[in-house]
Amino acid sequence: MRKNEKVLALTQGALIAAAYVVLTHFANMLGLASGAIQVRLSEALTVLPYFTPVAVPGLFIGCLIANITTGCAVWDIIFGSIATLFGAIGTRLFRKYGMVAAVIPPILSNTLIVPFVISYVYGTELAIPYLMLTVAIGEIISCGILGGFFMCALRKNENAIKWAGRSR
Repeated sequence: MRKNEKVLALTQGALIAAAYVVLTHFANMLGLASGAIQVRLSEALTVLPYFTPVAVPGLFIGCLIANITTGCAVWDIIFGSIATLFGAIGTRLFRKYGMVAAVIPPILSNTLIVPFVISYVYGTELAIPYLMLTVAIGEIISCGILGGFFMCALRKNENAIKWAGRSR
């Protein structure tokens, strides 16, 4: 990788991380990130690994920073960020199966990990299957619907965007 490509990759990763943090705080301000069904607007960005591999660390670091700066418990910071990392890696791996398949990994990883964090870290008495349902609904809204629209918009303008590390 040449120097310009490294700078582009670092810059895009940092911008993705920053956007994730800002969107998480914005969703918190609007009260979307709390309650039975949580809609983290930043999760729409989990479609970005479809376009570039630098989105994977960008999303992980962004989630880590967002979880720290929004006052999450330590285990939520760790496992919530890992859920986003697994989802981002999955999106990158599933990109070859199309856009619909690419949004599935972040929905699944969060649905399988976050309910246990909510239950055990925050001590809620709600049943794990109920939490899985509510997390899944929030992730379908964030990743599936909002992320899908975002992905379609990016795909439509794909030729105008220089993606770092792009190889498809």
